[in-house]
Formats: sequence, C-alpha cells, structure tokens
Amino acid sequence: MTDLVTELQDLRHLDWALRKMSPGTPGCFLKAYEESDERKIYYKLSNYDSYRGVYGHESVNELIVSRLLDVLDIPHVKYHLVHACLSIDGQDIKTWVSASFNFRQQDEEKIAFDIFYDMEKESKESPYEFAARYGWETYICQMICVDYLIANRDRHGGNIEVLRNLLTEQIHLAPLFDQGLSLLFSTYGDEKQIFEFDVMKDIQANNFIGSRSLEYNLSLIPSEYNLQIRSLKERDCCYIMNGLENVLGNLHREKIWEMLWKRWCYFETICSQKRLYCSK
Repeated sequence: MTDLVTELQDLRHLDWALRKMSPGTPGCFLKAYEESDERKIYYKLSNYDSYRGVYGHESVNELIVSRLLDVLDIPHVKYHLVHACLSIDGQDIKTWVSASFNFRQQDEEKIAFDIFYDMEKESKESPYEFAARYGWETYICQMICVDYLIANRDRHGGNIEVLRNLLTEQIHLAPLFDQGLSLLFSTYGDEKQIFEFDVMKDIQANNFIGSRSLEYNLSLIPSEYNLQIRSLKERDCCYIMNGLENVLGNLHREKIWEMLWKRWCYFETICSQKRLYCSK
C-alpha cells in the first residue's frame, strides 16, 4: 500500500463512533477501524466538530512525520494518507484520512507508559530514569529529538505504550506513534498565521517524560550518547513532501520544511557544543 492514496476511496462503511479528545484543542479526533486480510486497519481524522466538519491537518502531519522518521531511520508506526469519502453524522464528507496497521502482535497486550511507570517505579525515580533502567534510553532519546523537530504537543503517557508478550512475559516499547498534533498545528491552513508562525518557538507540550519545554528536553540526552539515527539532509525535503502539492498549499509545505530543517540544524549545533564541552 502506497503511503499516499490520492484517488478517492469510498470509506462510507466505517463507523466513526470512537472519539479522542485532546486537552487544549477544540473539537475532537474521530477514529475508526476495520479488519482486512486478518489485519486491523486504524483510521483517524483531523479535528472535527458538527458545525465545521473536518478541519485542520493532523492526518497530513502523520504522513509527513512518518516520512521524516523513515529518513532518520527511527522505528515508528507507518502512516498512510488516503483521500476518502466518509459518512459522519449522516453527512457524506470528502476529506483526507490517516490510516495505519495494528502494530501489536497476536500474543501481545498493551499498557500505557504512565500506568506502567506508576506500577513499577522505584522511590523518587523520574520517568526518564525509569525508562533507562529498563533499557529504553535510546528509544526515549530518539523520541525527545523527534518531538523537538516536529514540535509535538501531545506526548502524554498514553502516547507511549509498553507491550508485553503473554507467552514469554517479555516487554518492550511500541514504535513511535500518534504524532498528528505537531508541525503547524492550530494554524488550520490560514496563510497569515502560517506566514507569521515562528518555527523555532519553544512550544509548550503535554509531555510525560521530561518537562513541558521541548527545547529543554534536549538537555536530557547525554552528551556522548549515540542516538543511532541518520542525519537529515536538505535533499530529504523532496521525499518528505512528495505528492503533497494538492494536499497542502505551497506556503504551508515550505513552512513545515523550514521548521524541520532549522530545528535539525539547531539540534546538531546543541549536540556539537555538548560534545565540545565534555571533551575539555
């Protein structure tokens, strides 16, 4: 399945009864699923309310971030963007919908990271220290880097999942998922807001690990730590934005790339400075 399906798909059979509310955002994010070839496919819309219908670009953001993580070679849930006709509240709507396959194996169960932390933490152990004790430091450091690059507002404890194998009792973290509330979220396609958007602003985020400051959280990454990620290159813009000409306006696409590139350059500078300081 290609990650961008531009031909209109008839998905009016989907039941959008599942609704996810996000603190601090209007409306809600509708969710649906279906079984296909013994695999479950999850669908998710951008923001929705009964008056405006579907609005915003969270579904598109999922695709862009998925491609970014392809480039950085960071394990993640692969998101697809599908142009579809849906039936919601008795109305047919043409919009873009995000699709992903179930990443859990048949013998796995999930638990939110914050709940697992509360169950298993040691006295005065921070969520970061807890993750490091379980051998998940690389994952967390990669997550902190990615969330800074994309200005992710919504990495609460439920958006990090612990998976446990029911047969072997082994546990591990799920690949990164649910990055829609990021990039130019809240501009809603308004060109004035997009043009004035400060791509380097330290946006306050709903983080469970670290602080609410995405920039400060970069300091949690140890100076000599190997993140095990590839470097972002200017040429990667072509891959990340490929095919989105009829989905997002020119200014919107350019601003997103400006955010990713400038934040990556800042991240590299911070890492270089930390390494230089430690070598003295």
